[in-house]
Amino acid sequence: MTHWFHRNPLKATAPVSFNFYGVASSPAANKICNDLKMARARLLEMFTDLTCTPEIMKNATDAYFSLLQGFIVSLDGTTQENKMRFFQNFKWTDTLQGNAPSAQQDAVFELASMAFNVALWYTKFASRLAGKENVTEAEAKEVHKSLKTAAGIFKHLKEAYIPRLITPAEKGRDLEARVIDTFIVQCQAEAQEVTIARAIELKHNASLIAALSFETANFYQKADHTLNTLEPDYSSKWRKYLQLKQHFYMAYTLGQRNVCLPPIRSLQEAEKCYSRAEALCKEYRQTKGPGSTAKPSEQLFFLKLGALIKNTLEKCQRENGFIYFHKVPAEAPQLELKASYGLAEPVPFEFPPLSDQCSPQVYATFDLTKGPKDDKAKPKQEEEVKPVKEPDLKPQKDTGCVIS
Repeated sequence: MTHWFHRNPLKATAPVSFNFYGVASSPAANKICNDLKMARARLLEMFTDLTCTPEIMKNATDAYFSLLQGFIVSLDGTTQENKMRFFQNFKWTDTLQGNAPSAQQDAVFELASMAFNVALWYTKFASRLAGKENVTEAEAKEVHKSLKTAAGIFKHLKEAYIPRLITPAEKGRDLEARVIDTFIVQCQAEAQEVTIARAIELKHNASLIAALSFETANFYQKADHTLNTLEPDYSSKWRKYLQLKQHFYMAYTLGQRNVCLPPIRSLQEAEKCYSRAEALCKEYRQTKGPGSTAKPSEQLFFLKLGALIKNTLEKCQRENGFIYFHKVPAEAPQLELKASYGLAEPVPFEFPPLSDQCSPQVYATFDLTKGPKDDKAKPKQEEEVKPVKEPDLKPQKDTGCVIS
């Protein structure tokens, strides 16, 4: 389903030469710097290469991160910070903040920012694969795995590396807690969407699907609430997407006549949720903000659900009027559904081991006393980092899920 998922833009970054003239005082140290430059450039190219696969991406990330950790991990046998950690300045934009970059002279900032982009790539790869016509079971599994992999990367950064930053992320920046928490939950919710779609196609038990749909709606609600204290100028569009997905999956849950009882009252609530999801789709399209614009209301899965709820409600009302004569309660039903399978957990992520090139002997040949002196001249005006030109998604024929 092309354009089913909202995607925030990739982070952009300023070039880094790693030209440590004088500081890298041995051929081995110079080779590390040169390899870092090439590995970084290749990884950045992979983010926009449509032929890139998860295997290619992993090789590119391992090549860069295994070398970069030589500037982060302590290599001199002490507990002190690596002497190279704060030597190079890095600039990165943020997915919600336009082209004005954040800059930190910290290799941990570079590691976290680049890994954040890797996680974004996995979400975009999943979106492209899900947008193909007639997605196979193997491809659906790859979409599911990619979204959980992205969640695992975000989670690992939040727990192990972002707390190590000397300068905490400012409000609304990518490495700030609310933003990264939202990405984690969104990835989990979208992975569960894949499970729901597959379960519908395989005609699994309606109560199991409804329970997973209910949990997914709650995930989207949680993600939306996480963003509610950020500035509307840059968070409103993202929040509209999260809200429309929440109402859509609540509509699906309540629309299961044999699961949510009493059926007429549940279906009436389902109709309200679906109408709200339709309205939010329009609001989402009209809201300005960063990221690609999803088009869920144009997908067959979305359209079929609306027709199913309407037809099922009319049928139940006819049957009740002629046969059962049950009183329809005024209060909406309280759902107590708990998914017993299909809940998506982030795939545990670890950075690759330190490269063999980064030995203590080579590390000792980096001599900071031979580095450039502090430049006390007037600082240059902050330059914009050019945004990443991302490939367009070409719409494919939508076969949709068979909802029955």
